[in-house]
Amino acid sequence: MNKDFIDALNQLAVERNLDRDQLLVSFEESLEQAYESKIEPGKQIEVNLDPDTGELEVLVIRKVVEAVEDEDKEIGLEEALELDDTVEVGMEMEFPVDPDRFTRIAVQTTKQVITQKIREAERAIVYEEYKDRVGDVLTAVVSRTDNKRNVFVDLGRGEAIMPPKEQIQGERYLVGMRLKVYVSKVELSSRGPSILVSRAAPELLEYLMRQEIPEVADGTVELKAISREAGQRSKVAVTSTNPNVDPIGACIGHRGSRIQAVTAELQRERVDIIMWDPSPREFIRNALSPAKVGTIDIDEESGEASVLVPSDQLSLAIGKGGQNVRLAAKLTGFKIDLVPSETVSDLDAALQAVASRVEDTTASSDTKRAAFEALFSAAPSEDGEEEESEAEAAPEDGEVSADGSPAGDEAAAGDEVDDEEPETAQENR
Repeated sequence: MNKDFIDALNQLAVERNLDRDQLLVSFEESLEQAYESKIEPGKQIEVNLDPDTGELEVLVIRKVVEAVEDEDKEIGLEEALELDDTVEVGMEMEFPVDPDRFTRIAVQTTKQVITQKIREAERAIVYEEYKDRVGDVLTAVVSRTDNKRNVFVDLGRGEAIMPPKEQIQGERYLVGMRLKVYVSKVELSSRGPSILVSRAAPELLEYLMRQEIPEVADGTVELKAISREAGQRSKVAVTSTNPNVDPIGACIGHRGSRIQAVTAELQRERVDIIMWDPSPREFIRNALSPAKVGTIDIDEESGEASVLVPSDQLSLAIGKGGQNVRLAAKLTGFKIDLVPSETVSDLDAALQAVASRVEDTTASSDTKRAAFEALFSAAPSEDGEEEESEAEAAPEDGEVSADGSPAGDEAAAGDEVDDEEPETAQENR
């Protein structure tokens, strides 16, 4: 061994982020195993490597005993006194071994052992690095995927796995893509540390809201509960510790700027901000929004709630594929049973009343317009005035004229017959 070898070990420690002293100990242990298995089988070997000069010392350790049972590991007292008159029973003696006896096979064994020890040291460092980071949100880079749709991400000093159930539905993961992940679990197994990360955890949504909304970060607005179906829709119950701060408005921001910054990281996932209420009934009512529901009966022992919903609000309360009521149940912790009702909601009743009023007003306006146009549709004429004068001069029904003939329609009919006779006679001529 020489100084160049020590320099190579130091460089390896820097590249792999390993402890230099630990790497030297691992190298010594690998040499000991190689000697014991290939050069001095059955004997106890001790290897010492000087970290400054690179000088290597290989020793065989034998224990001083009165009666020798294993010559490879023990030495008799008489023989030991010949070598060193100060030894006593129970002491250990060191016998140097020529390092030149190190064969090619032993070198290969050493290489395998030290490689394994370096890998174990790296795994231990990764585990120590991330075992206390459970619950944190980290920035990762997609490194690869497999045929089981698992996504592997690089966290910097370790690699983590994101299984399909922890991914955002519909999100595409490309190699080199940077994203934020939630560290769900860190375990140490025989194959090394296993780090599980998630993009579907509600905690990721909570972290993003704390990053984008100052009132949430400083505690003015509290996030009481979160229910999430990643990539589709989420519900967040909020409340304010300051009566002058509107928690819903603070989370949404001016023209939705704050909540849009949150959803941009989650593939434009829809996030509903609702008001938290200490009363379970009002909390359930708010959780089912935008649907307007009626009476709510709660059984706190069984954790069930029966909600009366107007028929025109039932589909809105259920949501697409039952999503709205499912998220409301997760948010409130109650099993919600929606009961349809024939009662029309106040909003729809008001809209119907307004619509009826508009129709009545339109019909009345059309009638008045028609009457007004009828007054000016025909200009008055002389014949019309004469007919109107005759009609006024004609006696009413039941009256008798001065010559004793009946008045009214019969007299008018007689006059029409007399008028027709001259016309007929003229035609005969």
